[in-house]
Amino acid sequence: MAKIHKFQGDITEEISKSFKDSVAIDTEATGLKIPERDKLSLIQICDRNGVVYIIQPDRDTYKAPNLVSILEDKKIQKIGHYLRFDKNALEYFLKCKVRNIFDTKIASKVVRTYTDQHGLKNLVYEFCNKNLDKRVSSSDWNKNLNEFSEKQLEYASNDVIYLHRIKNELEKMLKRENRFELYESCIAFLDTRIKLDQSGFKFDVFEH
Repeated sequence: MAKIHKFQGDITEEISKSFKDSVAIDTEATGLKIPERDKLSLIQICDRNGVVYIIQPDRDTYKAPNLVSILEDKKIQKIGHYLRFDKNALEYFLKCKVRNIFDTKIASKVVRTYTDQHGLKNLVYEFCNKNLDKRVSSSDWNKNLNEFSEKQLEYASNDVIYLHRIKNELEKMLKRENRFELYESCIAFLDTRIKLDQSGFKFDVFEH
């Protein structure tokens, strides 16, 4: 299992300053209906060396200035899978703007047209030759961080530890297939897609 550090509320300023060029990110919540019903429960970040930091935010204030400093730093790329959800949750609850992102799910859909399997489990298997165990994905992430089982900690860390490698492989494919510009256009639209979600437009407004 990856090396995991657990924090209540926020990471330290020293740790936040240790991230220089990229960070893998993921979140867990009480459900998928954010912000109308569910709340942000957990934030996982991982550096290039596979060191994972799991942060359980203060659900009364959601103040995490050290973490926010990473999310808002344009020089640090935030790598995530299905950032339509995570970016929405982080920005809404932490009152920040997540800048400079790479979404492995969007990249996969743009370039891996030989399959319709674009989940993180599929990408980890193809690019890292690992099988992810998703059996504890539906967990109570609001209980005390110290009460998490080894399986829960492993699940949370697995959502971020492979993202740097997956991003590198997908980026190579996008450039090889001359689809990187198309991918970037999708990323540029993501903020609008999130605004549509928050306004209740969950469907595709471009459909007939």
